[in-house]
Amino acid sequence: MNCNNNFNSCPMCGGKNICFVDNKKWFCSDCAFTLYHNVAAAVCVIVADREGNVLLEKRAKEPRKGFFALPGGFIDPDESADEAALRECREEAALEIRRVQYLCSFPNTYEYKRILYKTCDVFYRASLPHGIETIAALIKNLRAQKSEVESFTAVRITNDAELAAVPLAFENSRRALGVWLKRRRR
Repeated sequence: MNCNNNFNSCPMCGGKNICFVDNKKWFCSDCAFTLYHNVAAAVCVIVADREGNVLLEKRAKEPRKGFFALPGGFIDPDESADEAALRECREEAALEIRRVQYLCSFPNTYEYKRILYKTCDVFYRASLPHGIETIAALIKNLRAQKSEVESFTAVRITNDAELAAVPLAFENSRRALGVWLKRRRR
């Protein structure tokens, strides 16, 4: 049990004997109150053209403001991962994707406003919309959600050195792009 947590007292009874147990739940030994700290689910979408140019967003807010990220975000209640991937593309970029394909997933720790969240990041790949051949052409049609996205860019990722050089906000994006790159080479 880890008794160093963000609660000074139990939210149910006010008691001081609340501990964080097994990195999963808070438990109050005074009243038996249990609060599970479940994993949050997030999605990201890799949109790329045939030449290996990938759509990236420059983040407009913390964490990792100014670094590049894939379009994505947290899954809303009562929403599937697929639906969230499509919604995040619409919200952040006004990008209408018709279909996504599962690529991979990784566990993650995401710090937001001094709270650590355990997440499961689900990565998808998506084709360019019909009639658009390049990421550069796609970017001309995108509209950034200014609270989330500063700008868009196309980054060529055709080998491990190019991938390593990209200043990505989140290491799991680099891992997923590595999976995408390996499958692309086949």
